[in-house]
Amino acid sequence: MLGSTMTSPDKIPHAPKKGISRWALLLILPYAGLCFPQIYARATPALWGFPFFYWYQFAWVILASLIMGVVYRKLEK
Repeated sequence: MLGSTMTSPDKIPHAPKKGISRWALLLILPYAGLCFPQIYARATPALWGFPFFYWYQFAWVILASLIMGVVYRKLEK
């Protein structure tokens, strides 16, 4: 073998495994909020002329971004 710079598998440091953080569980909210369209597939109440179906989904785009930002900040530490 050319050069023995390879490390044996038993010498590789492993990071301790952590369980799912409670903060990471917040990532389920956007999925749950959009998973059942029969709940929000309706026209009323309208917001600025947009049916509920559209603005509800758009609101989840913004909420999901905020949730992901919060979870990222909390898990970054």
